[in-house]
Amino acid sequence: MSHAEDHEGTRRDFLYYATAGAGVVATGAAVWPLVNQMNPSADVQALSSIRVDISGVSEGTQLTVKWLGKPVFIRRRTADEIEAARAVDVADLPDPIARNDNIPGEVPATDENRAFGESGEWLVQMGVCTHLGCVPLGTAGDFGGWFCPCHGSHYDTSGRIRKGPAPENLPVPVAEFVDDATIKLG
Repeated sequence: MSHAEDHEGTRRDFLYYATAGAGVVATGAAVWPLVNQMNPSADVQALSSIRVDISGVSEGTQLTVKWLGKPVFIRRRTADEIEAARAVDVADLPDPIARNDNIPGEVPATDENRAFGESGEWLVQMGVCTHLGCVPLGTAGDFGGWFCPCHGSHYDTSGRIRKGPAPENLPVPVAEFVDDATIKLG
């Protein structure tokens, strides 16, 4: 084997490695825009977490805000509404799961597992019927909570499905009190 043949193998190896490296860089440059376009846009990222001023919500009324393109009901319940919600036996509910994103696991749909605050005065939930995505009407229906007029789903004062075709309770999104007058969603 001559000295020239040894260099020839080294040059060939270098060309293989250089070509493979250039191919990897070119593939990455071509694929990155395709992957990056699947990320949420700036306007969606800006809305992923919002703060809601609840200082003007009086007892027995509700505030509806738009979050992530969907309505969210923030209701300040009366003592009678809280009492009615807590008197319900979970075994009588069509959906016995709380559907609360603030509590890990599948906990029972008691009023305490769905309401916010120590007194249970505040209820925060997505305002989309779990049947076909309609927006239920507040303080309506057979149980004094929400009523979806499109297909007849009745929710109680804790947002739990009680009657009608909806399969699940209204979901409770990730939320927390920032202070006495502000709730943060997301």
